[in-house]
Amino acid sequence: VLVEADLRAVYSHGINRLKMYVDECKTGTVAVDAEPAVERERGATAVVDGNNCLGAVVGEFAMRVAIAKAKENGIGWVLAKNSNHYGIAGHYAMMALQEKFIGMSWTNTSPIVVPTRAKNPALGTNPIALAAPTAQAAPFVLDMATSAVALGKVEVVNRRGEDLPLGWAVGRDGHPTTDAAAAIQSSTTGEGGLSPLGGMDSGYKGYGLAMLVEVLGGVLGDANYGRKIRTWQSPLKDAKANSKKNDAEEDAGGANLGQAFIVVDPAVFGPGFPTRMDDFIEQMHTLPSG
Repeated sequence: VLVEADLRAVYSHGINRLKMYVDECKTGTVAVDAEPAVERERGATAVVDGNNCLGAVVGEFAMRVAIAKAKENGIGWVLAKNSNHYGIAGHYAMMALQEKFIGMSWTNTSPIVVPTRAKNPALGTNPIALAAPTAQAAPFVLDMATSAVALGKVEVVNRRGEDLPLGWAVGRDGHPTTDAAAAIQSSTTGEGGLSPLGGMDSGYKGYGLAMLVEVLGGVLGDANYGRKIRTWQSPLKDAKANSKKNDAEEDAGGANLGQAFIVVDPAVFGPGFPTRMDDFIEQMHTLPSG
């Protein structure tokens, strides 16, 4: 998953994250001797208990279950709980392409995004991914955070010693800031953080999309959600760093992230979907330049 992220130029989620995953295994933050399992299933749906395994392990297991459901029913909708950071959401959506299926995935994450007109983080970057098969063109793949930017990109800017573009983050007072270090610190201080997708003018749209991920992920799947999710990498940091987080809100134990894995066999709706996707993509690629 990490190598694939780098190959797709998503450097914020590539080898950049290797040390974090290794540290989580070493410290017991994730369960290295457990396996995800199907907790319940009915028809085209299933719930997977990740048993606090690495998110990538849970994600691949759950997506394979969803693909199997789609082969049998035309659609598979699987929710995972007790999971962890799973890397790029697009990886799981693209797994469905091997069967010429449509794949979708999303996950909630530790609260680092400040909702519109607030000044404290309450939502994660909550990425959404969609992959659709084609006949001749490259498959369509959407993989996006519902925040103005992924936290990993802010970390890259911070390491370079550069300022953030205005609209990416807000400071402790809730006002826009260009201070990358302050945006990163907000993940443990609980003050300030990333802006929702849309930034200063249209952030309510990203706020709504992040809520969608929470409703159809953490809330629906009986996982943690919103401010109940532990702060970013909190088990790997000094507990004092979390002193300003509302302990009554944050749930104890693992991250317990809620993740969704959806697979659709387009053939159940009729033939020709891949060819129509080729045509649609060609429409977009042949538009006059602005």
